[in-house]
Amino acid sequence: MTKKQDRTINDPFASLNKNQQTLITLDFEGNHSNKEIAPLIGLKNETTVSHWRKKPWYEPAFNAYAVKAIKGKYKSLALRTLIDLLDAKSEMVRFQAATAVLKMSGVLSDNSSPELDKAKIRKANAEADMAELKVNVLKNGDNDGVTINFIRTKRKEEEDHGEAT
Repeated sequence: MTKKQDRTINDPFASLNKNQQTLITLDFEGNHSNKEIAPLIGLKNETTVSHWRKKPWYEPAFNAYAVKAIKGKYKSLALRTLIDLLDAKSEMVRFQAATAVLKMSGVLSDNSSPELDKAKIRKANAEADMAELKVNVLKNGDNDGVTINFIRTKRKEEEDHGEAT
C-alpha cells in the first residue's frame, strides 16, 4: 500500500473528490450560502449542497479537515493570543492564560491546580508516614494490639512556606 492510499483510508477528507473537499473547506470558513457554494463546486443545483451535508462522509471529513486546519493555521495564532493575554489587565485572565500555558507545557495537568497539588503532597506524606510506621511495627515484632493515634501537625514543608493546615 502506498503512502497516498494509506492516507486516503485513514483520512476521510483526503478520500473525497475535489468538489467535496471544496465544500468542506468553504463550510469550515463559514458565511457561505448554498447558492454561493453550488457554482464554486461545479453544481448547478444548490439543493445538492445541502444533500451532500447529510451524507455519511460529510461529518467525519469535516472533522478531519477541522483538525488539520486548526493544527496548521490556528495553533500558532491561538498560542500568540494566549501569550498576549499574560499581560491582560484582569488578574483572572492572566491567571487563566498562565494556567493554560503551563498545561500546554506539561507542567500542570488538566485536572491539576496549585491547591490540588498541595493536597496530593500532603496525602503522599501521610502515606509515607503510615508505611514507615508499619515497617517499624514489623521490625519490632510488636504488632499485637497496636493502636495508632494520628495527631495532625504542621509539616516542615508547610512551615517553610508559611502555610498552616
